[in-house]
Amino acid sequence: MNGDEAAFRELVATYRQYLFQTIYAIVRHTKDAEDLSQDVWSRIYFSLPQYQMKGLKTWMTRIAVNRAIDFKRSASRRREEMTAEMEVPMQAQAAQPAGTFAFSSNGVEHEVLMKETTELVRKKLHEIPANYHEVLTAYYIQHQSYQDIASAHGVTVKTIESKLYRAKQWLRNNWKEEDFM
Repeated sequence: MNGDEAAFRELVATYRQYLFQTIYAIVRHTKDAEDLSQDVWSRIYFSLPQYQMKGLKTWMTRIAVNRAIDFKRSASRRREEMTAEMEVPMQAQAAQPAGTFAFSSNGVEHEVLMKETTELVRKKLHEIPANYHEVLTAYYIQHQSYQDIASAHGVTVKTIESKLYRAKQWLRNNWKEEDFM
């Protein structure tokens, strides 16, 4: 067993940086790439008995790429779920008269959390490109309807829907979940 462990340590020493860079190229976040690298190395270690002695570097790269892609998909789904969860309370809040505080079935804690999240989003809005900033601000901060925004900009409702969709895509790609924790 000691020979196997020594050989594995040598394998890690040889390919550690390469696999980290491969993973980082996909996830684009150092901490996530470090965590995934650890996971990939344990997967490689436990999969070595099934390795068929054909292209070791290619085999290890495939494990790393697949794991990074799985992680990225999972993170994307979580961001989409968070965005969807934020839309409903914000739209409900828009229906409330100005200056009132809505008590939803989720309780006061949820409302406070939504208020804090809204404030954080307001602070981060300066990062958003101007063409997305206007439509996001109108919809989520000023609580305007698609029709109101379309009328104010002299475009169709479909154009506003498209702009909001592209703006949300930009947010998903440029904002990380941990920025809001």
